[in-house]
Amino acid sequence: MATHRSWSTLFCIACTTGLAASAAYADNYPEKPIRYLVPSSAGSAVDTLARVITRELGGILNQQVIVDNRAGAGGNIGATLAAKAPPDGYTLFQVNNNHTANASLYREPGYDLMNDFAPVTQLVSSPWMIVVHPSLPVKSVSELIKLAKARPDHISNASAGAGSGTFLSAELFKSQAGVKMLHVAYKGGGPALTAVISGETAVYFAPVSTALPHVRTGKLRALGVTTAKRLDLLPNVPAIGETVRGYELTGWAGIVVPAKTPKSIIEKVRGAAISTLNVPQAKKRLVDLGYVLVGGQPEELTEHMKREVAKLAKLIRQIGLSQL
Repeated sequence: MATHRSWSTLFCIACTTGLAASAAYADNYPEKPIRYLVPSSAGSAVDTLARVITRELGGILNQQVIVDNRAGAGGNIGATLAAKAPPDGYTLFQVNNNHTANASLYREPGYDLMNDFAPVTQLVSSPWMIVVHPSLPVKSVSELIKLAKARPDHISNASAGAGSGTFLSAELFKSQAGVKMLHVAYKGGGPALTAVISGETAVYFAPVSTALPHVRTGKLRALGVTTAKRLDLLPNVPAIGETVRGYELTGWAGIVVPAKTPKSIIEKVRGAAISTLNVPQAKKRLVDLGYVLVGGQPEELTEHMKREVAKLAKLIRQIGLSQL
């Protein structure tokens, strides 16, 4: 019969062997292309960020990183696929503020955000801004409010789907400004942006990163940004809070992997992601798009997501949204 000491010895050997195997696995990782799941359509802000990140990430990891767009259900379709993927480091998921909202907005999103994933790192934070089609006769937030109050539910506003940042920022605005607009949900940010550019819808709370080029060419008119203060990138575009007191909402994005992914793999991906944010051309591109670079430890992303889940649950109750 094995003694207590012999069992302890065997346990220690097993642990040491497991750690050695994990380290060896990390040394060889990645040995094949990596899938980078993006819960939004091509051409959206979420997708644009993914393209910048993966372009550099693949070179740093010395392996192809393939963007896989899986839009729908406010980001839940992509998240569900990611949660069910093997925990081997070959599926990375670009999580964002949609998912912290969906924890309260959906009865059954298909995954458990805080338990089905292991955090890697937060990538960026990012604001939205109100943009309108040039045919809409408004040039400021106050003029939009005045027109919307005069014509309730007549002005349409696009979103990338219920639960998305483009949806919540608009709903918070309507609630705090006391206006009604007709919400039109699209399957992702790309189609929503196309809709407002074409004039199919009149208003869109768009990610700065995707709307800015169209503002510069005159295809869209910018009225305000969702941050507490004006952006250095857009000093002539006022903060919405300058007109609607107390208004503020900011987005974010990060990388997570399926739960039980080896820590050694997580650390390797995190190191590569941080290096990506420091590549000069990627850094410049992201800053020019209006992103604030973050980075950080996995534990910091966990705490950030916990705070966001609580904050957005309060917002969803405040504006009276029903669960989907």
